[in-house]
Amino acid sequence: MSVRHAAASAANLALVAGLLGLSGCLGACAIGTAPEIGTRAGLGCVDDSSECVQRRQATLRSMVDDKSRSWVHETPTPEAYASGVRLFAFKTKKKELTCDELKRGRLEADTARTSLASIGTKLTPAQMSRSIMLAGEVGRELQTEFNRRCKTG
Repeated sequence: MSVRHAAASAANLALVAGLLGLSGCLGACAIGTAPEIGTRAGLGCVDDSSECVQRRQATLRSMVDDKSRSWVHETPTPEAYASGVRLFAFKTKKKELTCDELKRGRLEADTARTSLASIGTKLTPAQMSRSIMLAGEVGRELQTEFNRRCKTG
């Protein structure tokens, strides 16, 4: 076996091992049918394993650091509500959001209960309760910020 062939085989082996490890990590937390990759990987991760906590934290940092706030206009999944990441991002950024973004966030918080109900038995009653309480809290905060800054009528 040539040195070149040995190096290529080692690189392929490392790539396969890395992909197998990544697929295991992605499958560990995902509730949905499609694995999430990249800056939104924590949205579908709803258990309290250290992997999921880290993924949710990384996703929240990514969303908060996104100057364009493109995440505000993405359609959330029920798992995204359950993870709390989007709601925490709205809560964190409320003073910077435009009036339209505040309205969208408030609507999202208000519809969380219905969306969470569609998950069924994938969440524990405690997870469901925490998610609904967070949604209520965030909805009230966004409404207060909207009332303070945005004219209606």
